[in-house]
Amino acid sequence: MKTGTVYSVGQVSQYIRRMFSQDFVLARIQVRGEISNCKYHSSGHIYFTMKDEGGALSCVMFASDASRLSFRLQDGQQVTCGGSVSFYERDGRVQLYVKTVEKEGAGALYERYLALKQELEEMGMFAPEYKRPIPFYVRKLGVVTAPTGAAVRDIINIATRRNPWVQIILYPAQVQGQGAAESIAAGIRAMEAFSPDVIIAGRGGGSIEDLWAFNEEIVARAIFECGIPVISAVGHETDFTIADYVADLRAPTPSAAAELAVTDICGILGRLDETEGRMLRLMQMRISSERELLKRCRDRLRVSSPEYRIRESRMRLSDLEDLLNQKINACLKENRHRLALAAARLKTLSPLEKLVSGYSFVTDEDGTRVDRAEKAVPGGMLQLYFSDGLVKARVQETEIWEKKET
Repeated sequence: MKTGTVYSVGQVSQYIRRMFSQDFVLARIQVRGEISNCKYHSSGHIYFTMKDEGGALSCVMFASDASRLSFRLQDGQQVTCGGSVSFYERDGRVQLYVKTVEKEGAGALYERYLALKQELEEMGMFAPEYKRPIPFYVRKLGVVTAPTGAAVRDIINIATRRNPWVQIILYPAQVQGQGAAESIAAGIRAMEAFSPDVIIAGRGGGSIEDLWAFNEEIVARAIFECGIPVISAVGHETDFTIADYVADLRAPTPSAAAELAVTDICGILGRLDETEGRMLRLMQMRISSERELLKRCRDRLRVSSPEYRIRESRMRLSDLEDLLNQKINACLKENRHRLALAAARLKTLSPLEKLVSGYSFVTDEDGTRVDRAEKAVPGGMLQLYFSDGLVKARVQETEIWEKKET
């Protein structure tokens, strides 16, 4: 190159790629390291990173070569990859284009993970009897995670959407790199002073190295000794850390942790409205039923009460009195009519009536009726009754008429 000449980025990238392609060592190379951040693409390509204590190298294995693999690549595997190192111009990144992969056993970090997991499990820190239930209604939520990134945003967004009144207390912890485990453990212990209902400790996904802080014993003991229920939310669904086993509840993602920790208040309010409506309907039915029962009891009491019986007896007596009066009046009317008829007949038979008509009533001195001439004794006294008075007469003589034979 000439000093002072200005080159474009593309020219420099092409020059670097030609340098890599002309290097005999890099054209056919074997690289040993530990796989991390392994991803299988839908096209069949495999993207991963090889790491050791000295550095990291991006790797890609195309589908044609990946189809010849006899095992599935996973994070933590110690492998030897054969291929060529080249420069990827578009991203400006050095990559190992892998042709072959030979498995050499679990990586050092993965072995440490398994050893610590077995040790803590034998100590009983994973035992279900130590797991505490998550409160149904969380008013105060503690969060131990990085102050920036998708994890904290997801937790805050989902928690406040499910319950706008929830109070969120964030402890900004370092979740990756040197000192991350100590920061997370300190955050869990410090969060107890704020007395939240539950604590979420976690971060987004990543390689085994990125998540390693949650595999440290200091974090596991901080979770186990915490007096408040802890939900671990580390990585994605397929990632399991030591913190997941020790925590009271494991969430596959930070978003899922927020859903598990915070009750959907809208759902509760909806159920309360439904319950209120159902209770009102049941109360109305109960009141209506009790009113009907009360009415029946009141009717029975009214029928059975002495007052009702007296009133009913009075009404019956009044009816009987009316009936008796009617019968008496009818009887009186009939008797008056009969009496009138009898009086009329009696009147026709009364001597007084005869006297009024010009007839007289004759008796002797003793008052004996004299209705025949032969009963009158000459020289005897007769009493003649007229309608207007009495006449006394003496009989001078009598003349008896002979009866004519018919």
